[in-house]
Amino acid sequence: MESIKNRRTIRKYQATDVTDELLNDLLETSFRASTVGNMQVYSVIVTRDVEMKEKLSPAHYNQPMVKQAPVVLTFCADFRRFSQWCVQRNAEPGYENFQSFMNAAVDTLLVAQTFCTLAEDKGLGICYLGTTTYNPQPIIDALQLPRLVFPVTTITLGYPAEIPDQVDRLPFKGLIHQEHYHDYTPDELDQLYAYKESLPQNLKFIQENKKETLAQVFTDVRYTKKDNEATSVNLLNALRAQGFLD
Repeated sequence: MESIKNRRTIRKYQATDVTDELLNDLLETSFRASTVGNMQVYSVIVTRDVEMKEKLSPAHYNQPMVKQAPVVLTFCADFRRFSQWCVQRNAEPGYENFQSFMNAAVDTLLVAQTFCTLAEDKGLGICYLGTTTYNPQPIIDALQLPRLVFPVTTITLGYPAEIPDQVDRLPFKGLIHQEHYHDYTPDELDQLYAYKESLPQNLKFIQENKKETLAQVFTDVRYTKKDNEATSVNLLNALRAQGFLD
């Protein structure tokens, strides 16, 4: 509980390696995570090689931790292995569809988060890379992912070389709905986002980007409609190429 409450995203790592023994133990334990239908439709690609990190780096917008972290883990939705087993056992698989991708993606993220919780409890630091689904095709190519295997998230791993401040979180009461969804009033939204909007770094973001509100920083600078639509096209094209969409 304490390691989760005190967790931080780590983007700078010590040169100290993560041993195979520790890494494999963490991964094997994380594979006890819940799974859809007990199919375990995921795979994890472990990257330690410097040249392989160089290949992966552009897909992650050349964020420095990709090349600096001792280990890069790409968690993949994988219906290939299960489908091959079905064929080998005279069963006809029907998993070349979006629902199957969603099932596999759920499996993959459950394992990834379980792994991160275990790793942080052992003193390791992690950073989720959301860029995995922004640029899936270069990752598919670099890791030679076959049909029905798709990268869902990437995690950099190592011993922390920094202790950054914890990032803010919305108040508990703003995220809980009893019995049914309770929509937010303008006053409630003001209260929920008041602390986030008051933080000096966020006020600085507003000023630097010449915006009126923090929300405009998100919509006009960080996560724009244009960028979201472009990455959506990339994602759908890659899903189609990997066999999860017609």
